[in-house]
Amino acid sequence: MSIPPAPQGLEAVSDLQPPPSALQRRQFGTAGLRLTLRGRTIRLRGLRRPPTGALRWLAILGPGIVAGAAGNDGGAIASYSSAGAQFGYDLLWLIVILTVSLAVVQEMSARLGAATGRGLLDLIRERFGLSWALFAISIVLLANGGLIVSEFVGIGSGMELMGVSKYISVPLAAALVWFLVVVGSYNRVEKIFLIMTLVFFAYPVAAVLAHPHWNEVAKGVLMPKFHLSAGYITVFVGLIGTTLTPYQQLFQQSAVVEKGLARRHYGPERIDVYAGQVFSNLVAIFIIIATAATLHAHGKTAINTAADAAQALQPIAGNAAKTIFAVGLVGASLLSAAVLPLATAYSISEAFGFAKGVSLDFRRGRVFFGLFTFLLLFGAGVALIPNVPVITLLVGVQVFNGILLPVFLLFIMLLINDRRLTGNLKNTRLYNILGWGTFALVTIAVVVLLGAQALGLFGLQLFGGS
Repeated sequence: MSIPPAPQGLEAVSDLQPPPSALQRRQFGTAGLRLTLRGRTIRLRGLRRPPTGALRWLAILGPGIVAGAAGNDGGAIASYSSAGAQFGYDLLWLIVILTVSLAVVQEMSARLGAATGRGLLDLIRERFGLSWALFAISIVLLANGGLIVSEFVGIGSGMELMGVSKYISVPLAAALVWFLVVVGSYNRVEKIFLIMTLVFFAYPVAAVLAHPHWNEVAKGVLMPKFHLSAGYITVFVGLIGTTLTPYQQLFQQSAVVEKGLARRHYGPERIDVYAGQVFSNLVAIFIIIATAATLHAHGKTAINTAADAAQALQPIAGNAAKTIFAVGLVGASLLSAAVLPLATAYSISEAFGFAKGVSLDFRRGRVFFGLFTFLLLFGAGVALIPNVPVITLLVGVQVFNGILLPVFLLFIMLLINDRRLTGNLKNTRLYNILGWGTFALVTIAVVVLLGAQALGLFGLQLFGGS
């Protein structure tokens, strides 16, 4: 029997996991095949038909959904809530633009992983040298270290809304995340992450029940509005940082590599990436609408505590708003508290060539799991410091991520356009326009923010104070 040559290019969705042929089913059957090797009998599983219909599409989902949902962490909820409370619907247009940018950047990261079978920092070390790799590692540690702390701060704040002390909940949460990742397999952990994203469905319902002025919502989406104020620029950069969070790209690429996705099988992975980012930013839009309709509309423009942000859920939950918000905040922060240390451990292990992956045991992945454990302990430990200003910290960390984001975008754009690495998965002209456009938008916003801060040191104000 001759074997047909493998098709060239990307595999179509319709070709995903093709069913076995009639000959294969006759050879293997459904009960499997028993073999005797060196006196020992083993059983090979029978070939099973892949899922069909809607289940086939669901089977594609994985790292993209996890990365997108993890982006809506405690810091993101705080940033989106602050944007809605301070400026109403005026920043919805930015989220729409960032949805396109996020989808493009995440897809490039996934494609880079499928094309090379390697993580981002590994490629940076190979293409740009060890010094640039160390520079990238330092940025990863700075950005992700702050985010990990903010996740455990979010967990502690959410549990305190339900009457549980953070000195109990934070250590227990760290132990739970450690157990899920270290003891479980990658597939099991991924399913748990996906289940945890369900908490975000409270926000679209709350946004509708808050009865916003939908004509104002439409204006916020379609008509960009700028405020010449320091507060607006800070929130602007914070939204960029929380929407295009660098660790999402790191996790996306590393997860695709660990998934073992072959270059020619990459095509359907785009569906996972796009679905994850659209889902993530739809939730962000509804958080802004909910807070604008409930807080901004009633003159409450400052959010200082988790309890303040919880008021946006009152239209759906009434007196139980704090509890519902607490569940969402804890679930979102737990998801990111797992993904963030994983993304960081992946990246640093890749950069130095250490074994990596949640499917390894502790003996084979000492460095990988050691980094993961250290980051969990660091984040949980700092989060237990008394009197941490929760919302200020959560939003501030997102602004810091926005400042560091251009570095990652530049590396991704240079690598994805290197034909020696990506071959036929190199960027198209449209992707380059969108990618470089995103880089320009982020860089300009960061330069304006840093310029305003620098002038402030000399007593000069580029914008007004509010």
